[in-house]
Amino acid sequence: MNVFIQPSARADILNQYQHYVEQGVPDVAERFVLAVMEAADTIGNLPDAGAPKILRNPKLSGLRSWPVNGFDAFRIFYLVRADTLNILRILHTRRDISSILEDQTDDL
Repeated sequence: MNVFIQPSARADILNQYQHYVEQGVPDVAERFVLAVMEAADTIGNLPDAGAPKILRNPKLSGLRSWPVNGFDAFRIFYLVRADTLNILRILHTRRDISSILEDQTDDL
């Protein structure tokens, strides 16, 4: 399965990476990025295993989420379209996820 990481998800990864570096824990920053990539590999092999997320936004019909191992407060939000895994966002669960995702687009 092809994996496409949308710019919004790349920004999420970079922002969290920078946060950890600014907090003086660059090793945690590296582990976060590796954990996200490992989660993306898992999702690619088991795309239907993620928890469904129902939103009003019709463009995100079929949206699912998957936890980032070792960073359980973060979830990867993704869609599967044909043979492509489209990673939309990587968000902390304390954020207003529904509001953030209502304006999200699926650029595939």
